[in-house]
Amino acid sequence: MPELLKLVSLFAIGILVGFINILAGGGSLLSLPLLIYFGLPTAVANGTNRIAILMQNIVGTLRFHQFEVLPWRLGIFAAATGIIGAIIGANFAVDLSDAMFKRVLAGVMVIVLIIIVLDPSKRMAAHSSKLTGMANVWFAIAFFGVGFYVGFIQAGVGFIVITVGLVAGFDLIKTNALKILLILIFTLIALSIFIWHGHVNYTYGLTMGVGNGIGAWWGSKAAVKKGHSWIRGFVIIIGALFAIKLFFDSLSS
Repeated sequence: MPELLKLVSLFAIGILVGFINILAGGGSLLSLPLLIYFGLPTAVANGTNRIAILMQNIVGTLRFHQFEVLPWRLGIFAAATGIIGAIIGANFAVDLSDAMFKRVLAGVMVIVLIIIVLDPSKRMAAHSSKLTGMANVWFAIAFFGVGFYVGFIQAGVGFIVITVGLVAGFDLIKTNALKILLILIFTLIALSIFIWHGHVNYTYGLTMGVGNGIGAWWGSKAAVKKGHSWIRGFVIIIGALFAIKLFFDSLSS
């Protein structure tokens, strides 16, 4: 395939991935296979994808801040343990095999989809500024795990952050804003490790990143305007499609 056509394809898929990632998650399940199909080794595709994710989340964070729905204090608290997890996870990911990638992600998606369908936020009052005592401890531990996963795989992490937010009782608008801020912070850490190991293709990453940013711009507006119920439906549909894809991919690994 001509190089120009590859770049056009990456830009186009980036728009779709950015929109999906802002509203739900799992967009990397589209972008990572495309990067690998274009000839990048798995580790380089994993690192290159982080550039696009970073650009997407910069745009998303600015937009959610503009809409005044971004819980900055909660995000900084969650990032404190998550950064440690991201550093550890990224170092594990450098030599991650394709087969292990698919199996881990397939298992995670099944658990996450169950929790999203149950939607525990319905039964718990939103209290993003009222976490106290052991709730703070469990929240910190949960985001250490989220950080580790961001560094380890990245793909589908939006669903995991959504799960933690829902279990904590936050609505999906604030959860999405929190998700974007945290993934921005964690991705900065993970990307630096991939760069250190030379596992990044800047041309592909920046091209796709411009598309991701455009998709994030549209997605953040939709997230605020449409509200919790609409986002929940979108997440369930996208999550189910990705879970089915991962199941069949894992069978062939």
